[in-house]
Amino acid sequence: MAASLRLLALTSVFAYSDAFSGQPRTTGGQHPAVACKAAPGSPEWPSADTWAQFNQSTGGKLLRAVPPGAVCHPKQPTYDAEQCTAIAQEWLTYDFSQNDPISSMWNQYNNDTCLPDANSPCSPDGYPAYVVNATTAQDIKLSIDFARTYNIRIVVKSTGHDYQGRSQAPGALSIWTHHMQALETHTSFQPQGCDFILNSTAATVGPGSQLSSIYEELGKIGQIIVGGNAKSVSVGGYLTGGGHSILAPRYGLGADQILEMEVVTSAGDIVVANECQNQDLFWAMRGGGGSTFGVMTSVTLITYPSPKVVAATVSILSPEVDAPYFAEMAGYLLSQYPYLDSKGISGYSIVSSNFSYPGVPTTGAGMGGFFLLLDTQDVNDMLDVWKPIIEHVNKTWPGITPVVIPQTYAQLQDWFNTHYDQGSAGTDLWLGSHLLDAEALTKNATAVGEAFKAFNGEVFLVAGQGTKNAKPRGGSDSVNPSWRKTIIHAVTGVEFQPLNQTAKEEALAEINAKVEPLRKLAPEMGSYLNENNPGEPNWQQSFWGDNYDRLLQIKRAVDPDDVFWCHPCVGNDRWEEVGYQLCRVD
Repeated sequence: MAASLRLLALTSVFAYSDAFSGQPRTTGGQHPAVACKAAPGSPEWPSADTWAQFNQSTGGKLLRAVPPGAVCHPKQPTYDAEQCTAIAQEWLTYDFSQNDPISSMWNQYNNDTCLPDANSPCSPDGYPAYVVNATTAQDIKLSIDFARTYNIRIVVKSTGHDYQGRSQAPGALSIWTHHMQALETHTSFQPQGCDFILNSTAATVGPGSQLSSIYEELGKIGQIIVGGNAKSVSVGGYLTGGGHSILAPRYGLGADQILEMEVVTSAGDIVVANECQNQDLFWAMRGGGGSTFGVMTSVTLITYPSPKVVAATVSILSPEVDAPYFAEMAGYLLSQYPYLDSKGISGYSIVSSNFSYPGVPTTGAGMGGFFLLLDTQDVNDMLDVWKPIIEHVNKTWPGITPVVIPQTYAQLQDWFNTHYDQGSAGTDLWLGSHLLDAEALTKNATAVGEAFKAFNGEVFLVAGQGTKNAKPRGGSDSVNPSWRKTIIHAVTGVEFQPLNQTAKEEALAEINAKVEPLRKLAPEMGSYLNENNPGEPNWQQSFWGDNYDRLLQIKRAVDPDDVFWCHPCVGNDRWEEVGYQLCRVD
């Protein structure tokens, strides 16, 4: 983004508070039968003077949420053709959304209300009304207190890497934690209120800290955290959703690594949650989902020595797209993932009848991806693991030429720097996912292959033995218990045309149809909260399993008035979105 755009994003509310003064927001109509959250244009909405007083209380950190795409629309006050050119080029990048106060990475969550296209409509209706550029816990407390007092909807955004849209809401007050990126390392750690010291290296980071920055800083001292593979992901949403990782088969999920949190509650209290105090909140915030129980202001995580690794680029592909034997071959390969896990292999792959993957220079039908083996620099250790699989493929499908290309890295950060998620954003996209255990993958290889013939998606080996054997502080956390049996996390996506309600609905139906065969393979396993869509059937059970009832009890105790609301999130059944307002269900 050009420097001028970055300055615009961080300008005080008073610099452009009248940007849309000639365009009052629509609220989607009043809901006569129920009470609603205040929205721009409603009688309950705070006056300009009230907002100005709030801005003063934050030290000038309140921003008016002008849609970034407005610079492309000649009728908008912020129109700027030069800036539009820059934005249109960067709209599809993760970096643009992570650095903008209100932009989300997937357009449908702003209802396509202001795309960087002069031929499309533009209004602020699908965006938050105001943003607090929070840099301290006190900023977050003031924001929650203000929203609670004036009955305003709250959302929390760091980078906007949010496939569920929980960090966006029309007419809301958005708490932007992107600049809360402190990092402190520990050679041992004593949780507050506890009478013992944990003999573990650890790091305390801010909720806006991005995984790439943490990896880089910890790499300087030979350490690493359990984290994901996307540079734009920050710890707040990642950890509260559970957090799978290339290191999870060794150490467990990201949420399993949490030693302590500082949290601002719905009452505006700044509290510490760990195994010795606020234990229910501590349990719920580790996997129960973001924007639900409170706002994380810092978190302390276990760190580990960054391992040396042997990586392998693997392709086992027929050159024939939609090869007639794809299902048979895919079923066999997927049945080998429990074996790979038992040998310490983790990785990211695609299983598809029409395969393409960045960095894998082959297309066709089959499987390809990147795999890791920790604590070795001997490429033969990796080749030996794959040897029986390759021999079976060569014997069974002689027309295929499997390729395993190993490479060594001195520490995991070196691998990450070239293999991080290089996808794009700025589109309209639904994801669907499902977790599969060893039984589902091995009991009927033919059925597995047929299921993935329809699914055509990514297969992440990011759970396994480490997640099964993880020992979170306090005895447990709230991540879906199915993760403790998971071998693979399978995820797929469907893009659709913006500003087309029919296409949006058809894409949601298509993504669920693609996932349904996997649900039938493993009906009790569920799916991953952070990589899914708001239309997941029976989402309470799918995302949290038997933990949902306890999560709901904690939600009612720590947020009895539903100051925090999102979908699909624990305890959200007392409210519904009516047009652009959030209204109570009676």
